[in-house]
Amino acid sequence: MLFEDILGQEHIKNHLKQSVENGRIPHAQLFVGNEGCGTLPMAIAYAQSILCANKNAESKEDCIAKFKNLSHPDLHFAFPVTTSDKAKSHPISSNYLEEWRQLIKEQPYGNLFDWYNLLGVDNKQGQIGVDEAQDIVKSLSLKAYEGGYKVMIIWMAEKMNSACANKLLKLIEEPPTKTVFILITEDEGQIINTIKSRCQILQFPPLAENVIVEALIKNYGIDVSVATKIAHQSNGNYNKACDLVYQDSEDLQFEEWFIFWIRSAFKAKGNKAAIHDLISWSDDISKTGRETQKQFLNYCLDFFRQALLLNYKAQELVYLEPKAESFKLEKFAPFVHGNNILEISGELQDAIYHIERNGNSKIILTDLSIKLTRLLHKNPD
Repeated sequence: MLFEDILGQEHIKNHLKQSVENGRIPHAQLFVGNEGCGTLPMAIAYAQSILCANKNAESKEDCIAKFKNLSHPDLHFAFPVTTSDKAKSHPISSNYLEEWRQLIKEQPYGNLFDWYNLLGVDNKQGQIGVDEAQDIVKSLSLKAYEGGYKVMIIWMAEKMNSACANKLLKLIEEPPTKTVFILITEDEGQIINTIKSRCQILQFPPLAENVIVEALIKNYGIDVSVATKIAHQSNGNYNKACDLVYQDSEDLQFEEWFIFWIRSAFKAKGNKAAIHDLISWSDDISKTGRETQKQFLNYCLDFFRQALLLNYKAQELVYLEPKAESFKLEKFAPFVHGNNILEISGELQDAIYHIERNGNSKIILTDLSIKLTRLLHKNPD
């Protein structure tokens, strides 16, 4: 993967290119950016420029060929994994390299939800555990296969548990000679400070709309007007833009769940039948995987924020366009205001927290639904 293949982020590309050309490569970097902004493709392109630098034409061509297959012996990956038929206990990233290469080939801008779907373990929550840390230490203690640099890319580094993070701390602080760590995260706040302080941090902004428009026209051959609309809806997230092209975004299902939930919550005030609808809804959602539940609740958070922006006349910041013809964001927006948005946001975040810690999903979602009923009827004054 070359820098030329990466969408936008020109200032970051130039910075990384110069660090390689000048031989000033930091031993540990933390790439921070939201889903779909290109942190993983950029890390791979950067690793390629490091490992394929200073080679003659033939060797460089061979090095690039290895990167196309993600099979370079001095390129290492770590990412969240969990038990499956392939690894019934003590799973590590090397158990899933075939699936990992498939993800990068098909969805280089993909997210954690896409990764778990590919593994078929949506109901389990992956992590980067102490077994992974031991494997990283073992891999990096060996000499570089080609005698130059070794690069370790840790994707979704916020999924490192405390045992893993503490075991890697010393290695990240004082790595073997010519060893480079690239940590990638969507949530910088979940990375422990002792690791953050040892990394040079690069912040990735969301992709510009014109960059996404150009990429959609080039890769999918769609009309400019359609590409422009999709780019606006994607909010700087190329992965979401690709999903919208194929109309297979999980957001379509999430929207259906959200609309039913909101309508039932509105009816539930003094209506026992609607309470039964909310309980039934909670039961249905609880039967999906935990990652799906967390993804859906984050979608709900975003929906409420968009409604709030519309209510306060910040139309230029509103990118959400519900597909359901019977549901209008303009009519829903007045019910989301300064007097209830903080409580709604807090309840949703609490629900995500408890689901992440293996709480009973049906109880969590039922409790959230009953609270939402009260909050949506709260007076804006």
